[in-house]
Amino acid sequence: MASSMKSSLIIFFTCSLFLQVALATYKREVICENLPNGVCAFSIASSGKRCLLEKSTTEDGISEYTCKTSEVIVGNMREHIESDECVEACGVDRNSVGISSDSLLEAQFTSKLCSPACYQKCPNIVDLYFNLAAGEGVYLPDLCNKQRTNPHRAAMELQSSGAAEDFADAPAPSPSSF
Repeated sequence: MASSMKSSLIIFFTCSLFLQVALATYKREVICENLPNGVCAFSIASSGKRCLLEKSTTEDGISEYTCKTSEVIVGNMREHIESDECVEACGVDRNSVGISSDSLLEAQFTSKLCSPACYQKCPNIVDLYFNLAAGEGVYLPDLCNKQRTNPHRAAMELQSSGAAEDFADAPAPSPSSF
């Protein structure tokens, strides 16, 4: 009887240990500074803040990259590391140091960003570029609609000084609409 009790305790202890390891793995906190540089860009920390890749140069002139936590808070997402599928579908680069709205001027980039594979399935990246476009006075859903119907005209309108005025009065969608 004592040996069956020992066996039961050993089995119980082993199972509880596996459960603790599984829960610890599942509840792993995402901290930007702990992420490898290869997954930093387009990730969101447990705090809800975006991660960004920063470049610095040592005294020896060697470039070093580090993952840092930005002050930009993403409303509905936490603990998110962007998938390779979304990075490819949206045409973004994980090695991006800083992200600019200038890429919205490139027809190829806008085409990928506005494609169903990106726009409908990658809300993190779409939200990021939605906010970048809004900072330029451009409403991304309208830009995508124009891009689908006439890609060259969409890029030209974005470059023109009147583009910001055309899109500035449009209502902003909620992040859940992505």
